Amino acid sequence: MAVLEISHLKKSFGSQTVLDNVSFSVEKGSVFGFIGKNGAGKTTTMNIVLGLLKAESGEVKVNGEAVTYGDTKTNRFVGYLPDVPEFYSFLTAREYMQLSLDVSGTTYPDGDQKITDLLSMVGLEDTKKRISNYSRGMKQRLGIAQALINDPVLLICDEPTSALDPIGRKQLLSVLERVKEKTTVVFSTHILSDVEAVCDEVAILDQGKIVTQGSLSELKGHLSSKRWSVTLETSDEADKVKEAMTDETVVFNIVQNGQTIEGETTEGRQAIHYILDIVTRLAIVPEKIERKEPTMEEVFLEAIK
Repeated sequence: MAVLEISHLKKSFGSQTVLDNVSFSVEKGSVFGFIGKNGAGKTTTMNIVLGLLKAESGEVKVNGEAVTYGDTKTNRFVGYLPDVPEFYSFLTAREYMQLSLDVSGTTYPDGDQKITDLLSMVGLEDTKKRISNYSRGMKQRLGIAQALINDPVLLICDEPTSALDPIGRKQLLSVLERVKEKTTVVFSTHILSDVEAVCDEVAILDQGKIVTQGSLSELKGHLSSKRWSVTLETSDEADKVKEAMTDETVVFNIVQNGQTIEGETTEGRQAIHYILDIVTRLAIVPEKIERKEPTMEEVFLEAIK
């Protein structure tokens, strides 16, 4: 079942077309990566999904209900984390969560326990500090807890890791791993390593159009690997193999690190045969020869060419 359905969405600002016939759907229980360069139209799309921005044409459905500009009733199904969430900084996390629960109108048999569970999930259950003393990463994690206060069927995270340091990003991605057990997540970002860490499905937006979409394995499977590595038993053997790699039409950008040699090729299978010919001729038995899996960066760059 699709929790979010976007069909033939178009939006312009003046003479600039921001969204050009954008269509994709997000299945229940998935973490969907919505990828694009800064200014590609990701936030514009999310604002239309939230009913905060009017599209010129197209249709958006959340949990089977059509989204109408200015009528945010479908937002009862949605939790939202912007890239820079705002809080009443004089409150503690628990006080802010209680306020959010009251404002949402959602009722639970034990509201205090619900707040405790959410704060525990994001690692803030024991902090007594006021939000004004939080780090950026702590604020993002509190933002996720607040976005889940109404048990949404869809959580939208708009560039949530863009301004975090490596530790903050790792903590937030860990939280999203736990969140996907409870709800469907749309994760818009331009940080491709984050996509590889948490996403099941991906759509790439470029110049207002969806240029490719599918699972990570599908997208990587469509792109032939251009990187390879060979590991030898000793550094001396690696020296000999590297020295014999003279055909730059097959292998190039060769780098040796101890017993391992890595490089690129125009065609992965041809490179493997070439390496096997070399080690056979030198009577060297390699520990390992492998074609490296394409990275999300390679997939992205190929898609937007």
